[in-house]
Amino acid sequence: MTLYLAALLLGVIAGLRAMTAPAAASWAAALGVLRLGGTPMAFLGAAFTPWIFTAFAAVELVTDKLSITPSRKVPVQFGARVLMGALCGAAVGASAGALAQGAVLGAAGAVLGTFGGAAARGSLAGRLGRDLPAALCEDLVAVGGAVLVIFGLL
Repeated sequence: MTLYLAALLLGVIAGLRAMTAPAAASWAAALGVLRLGGTPMAFLGAAFTPWIFTAFAAVELVTDKLSITPSRKVPVQFGARVLMGALCGAAVGASAGALAQGAVLGAAGAVLGTFGGAAARGSLAGRLGRDLPAALCEDLVAVGGAVLVIFGLL
């Protein structure tokens, strides 16, 4: 998998679940899949960083199902997804000396993932008559996709 495609796809995943993508990128850095030493993204490979992002991702997987959780398309939620997509894309890009290009691709992927994920989940929830099964399917796509992208970088 090309690094540019990986940056874009991690951005899409950030659009689906904002914290899943940085958790995956951080684990990739900590395990040496992404070589970030000497780059501004090196903090992702620190011993504690993957655990922190994983905890945030787990909390997000739960809170996403709550009725009080705002839409992913409101400015704060949308901005967080674009920021996390850019962070992950920058990490992938930095491992190849293309930090800025990776950040742009990650941010673009997050926009695609945010709107595409909302549309897909809404459509599936409409067909199923309930949101929870659609949300769980989206969780599987986000987590499974993150794993596949990271393994594609190996």
